[in-house]
Amino acid sequence: METPTEPNTNRGKQFADFFALKRNLVITLIAIFIIGTGEELWMRFVPKYLQTLGASVFLIGLYDALRTLISAIYAYPGGLWADRWGHRRAFITFNLVSIAGYALVLLIPHWAGVIAGMFLFLCWSCFSLPATFSLVGATVAADRYSMGIGVQMVIKRVPIMIAPVIGGILIDRFGIVPGVRIALIISIVLSAVTFIALRELHEERKEAAEIAPAPERWSFLHSLRGFDTSMWWLLFSDILVRFCERIPFAWVVIFAMDYAGATGKEVGLLTTIEVLVATLCIIPSSYFADKHRREPFVVATFVMFTLFPVVLLFSRSFPALMIAFFIRGLKEFGDTSRKALIVIYSDPERRGQMIGAYYLVRDLIVSSGAVVGAYLWVRSPAANFLGAAAFGLAGTFIYLRATRHERRKARENIKLDISRMRLK
Repeated sequence: METPTEPNTNRGKQFADFFALKRNLVITLIAIFIIGTGEELWMRFVPKYLQTLGASVFLIGLYDALRTLISAIYAYPGGLWADRWGHRRAFITFNLVSIAGYALVLLIPHWAGVIAGMFLFLCWSCFSLPATFSLVGATVAADRYSMGIGVQMVIKRVPIMIAPVIGGILIDRFGIVPGVRIALIISIVLSAVTFIALRELHEERKEAAEIAPAPERWSFLHSLRGFDTSMWWLLFSDILVRFCERIPFAWVVIFAMDYAGATGKEVGLLTTIEVLVATLCIIPSSYFADKHRREPFVVATFVMFTLFPVVLLFSRSFPALMIAFFIRGLKEFGDTSRKALIVIYSDPERRGQMIGAYYLVRDLIVSSGAVVGAYLWVRSPAANFLGAAAFGLAGTFIYLRATRHERRKARENIKLDISRMRLK
């Protein structure tokens, strides 16, 4: 006889299976949510914070360039340490260093404090990126990679819908500098709380972790040699499209507040719109990408990256900004597919390193986009935004050319399936 708890248990299992939820992944999602809530209270207001502290246009551009450069440099060791130490030790270490960075920015209310502190406070988001992808690869079946990454992306974006609005309210109420400092204190407290969750992580590949790795396993060049043709084309296209994102990135909030007249609270609401749209499309797109082909979803993402700066340029009111940020949210439509392809193209034995190598190469090159963005911004917002769109258009076109063989093969498979159905 079926007990009353059995239907609930079955529904819970079905829910977990649909969203590819495993124990370690759930624990990591909790940490991502809590830490992200603290960071998003103030992170998006840093360019305005720097401007208020007296930083010049090129110092703001330097901050954005360093942010991308640090993301690049930290990506490979983040994946390497996750492979070598295990995910539990790696995540705890990354979080500790980030807390030290928050404290440094809090204690030194000067633009130099932000520049110095970012080498520490970006540790969690930058080091943990390849580690979380490798965790998905270690815990989730290959045909569920998009969903596993998609759930992670959704959880990561939920704080972005809420925290910037609260951060904007703090800034409107107390001012830029005091508001950001209050948000930093909250961020430190929330990050400290995550240690409770991270201590519960279990290592999925304990046997491999106990074996001393061969020296070539930790070679960056060896990781690059493991890239196949598909990985290289994806990387090249992604670099161009990320230039499209990075060139205007530091100037989006400044443009919204100084040119379109948005308040701090309205900037928070725009961020909420962006992330809500992204959140609503991530799970359905991940589901269908796992069932079908992932490449068309990647193309859709590249198109949205390209459209955003063009639409933003002509947004001189809050309703127009809402449309622009709606489009910005749609850029996540196929990002889980892109990340799933990176995981698929990576060697399972060196997955963390190969993912880290991908992001190191990509972000190391794209970091120069922030400097280009500052150079173009001095000339005009139009030069900045249209220049960014040109890079996005080039990246999209190249990826379409690179994947035409896959599209042709998919069409042939469809025709073959139709022929088989007719024969039956």
